[in-house]
Amino acid sequence: MTPNRSTGFTPFFLAYGAKAVLPSDLDHDPPRVKVFDRDRAVKAQQDAIYLLEEAHETTVIRSACYQQTLRRYHERKIRGRILEVGDLILRRTQLTKDKHKLSSPWEGPYAVDEVI
Repeated sequence: MTPNRSTGFTPFFLAYGAKAVLPSDLDHDPPRVKVFDRDRAVKAQQDAIYLLEEAHETTVIRSACYQQTLRRYHERKIRGRILEVGDLILRRTQLTKDKHKLSSPWEGPYAVDEVI
């Protein structure tokens, strides 16, 4: 029911091409439910297919823009590091088999012997 930030649409709309009708909506008779007509619904469904294709194209464009924005933000926050001989570094633990959730995810410290 909540629109996705990256696409601008709800997942239900992207999957089915229509706004979701909740059971609570049926109890309170919203205008959308009151004016429902089966004959017009078939024609509206055909029209909705074209609108859904357009929404999918819009979603792809919005998603690409969102990913570019995230990439720019990430690149702004990342600082390049130049290691020198003698610096101390930590290495992320690769095996978590015998670890529990409070174990440190890092190994080390290790001293840099050679910069390649």
